[in-house]
Amino acid sequence: MEMDATGKSKGQWVFHGTFDRTVDYLSDHARILEFNPFCHKVEPLDRDEAYRWHFRVTDPQNNPFDVIFNIQQETELLLELPEELGTMHPDELTDAMIEQYTIGRKISWRHLPASETIAMPEKYLFEGKATADLLILPLQGERTKVDFDLRIDVQFILYPAFRIIPEQIIRTMTNAGMSLVMQTATNKMFQSISSDFGTIRQL
Repeated sequence: MEMDATGKSKGQWVFHGTFDRTVDYLSDHARILEFNPFCHKVEPLDRDEAYRWHFRVTDPQNNPFDVIFNIQQETELLLELPEELGTMHPDELTDAMIEQYTIGRKISWRHLPASETIAMPEKYLFEGKATADLLILPLQGERTKVDFDLRIDVQFILYPAFRIIPEQIIRTMTNAGMSLVMQTATNKMFQSISSDFGTIRQL
């Protein structure tokens, strides 16, 4: 039986570190994913800021299956310009203006379609899709707020033992379990990051 599972996780944290340091740290894609307990490998792809995640998870009976995610990372500078500069072309902004009017940054992870077939269901290897936003905002006192929002979608085939359970029940169980797994992984990831910042407080 084929199943479509969706997992979501989110949270807000305050980093006891400067805005620039926090942005630089969270922009290091491979380092951040190393803290995810289900990700055992991150490899760069042949384009800028593109990566492949290798995840291994287990079903409720501890049967393992592997999921591959192809990800494009994008970074957006968030500016709040005064009204008199609102019509200015971005190329006309000076470095001083950008520094003065920057109110945050957004790091996005977007699904990158694969050029080749990844999934091999007979070996319990599947392709997933992931999207995430990290909204990074400076606070007073050399602190930084990070708002994290992640969604993953995976299509996979159930092990035979689960095929006796009614489809609607197993579908509900799978989505709930996936979200619980992803939220737990997100919390552990940020707890691990705190070792490099001294203190990270969850809101």
